[in-house]
Amino acid sequence: MTALAPNPPDHLFQALADPYRRSLVERLSRGPATVSALAAPSELGLPAVLKQLRILEAGGIVVSTKAGRVRTYRMQPNAFAGVSSWIAQREAEMGQAFDRLEALMADIPEEKT
Repeated sequence: MTALAPNPPDHLFQALADPYRRSLVERLSRGPATVSALAAPSELGLPAVLKQLRILEAGGIVVSTKAGRVRTYRMQPNAFAGVSSWIAQREAEMGQAFDRLEALMADIPEEKT
């Protein structure tokens, strides 16, 4: 398993980089599920599914609870809030860069053909 980066958005992006983990997130977005229920539709064994769920948990996307021998996972509330903020900041910076480019282009005289 690859060590997760120290920056929380990096944890989330790394956790979502794998298609199988994204499928687990899609399933858990519909409601909590046990490890057995999450493993049932795949060809992976329980240990492999648990490994993927632990990566999602380290990324702050899911949380788990244990009752007896049954571990249940659910989505972490506001799991994507940090990423939404990060994306909004990048969009604002790009918008400002395009505004500056537009202003510079407005100062360039048009060529006559």
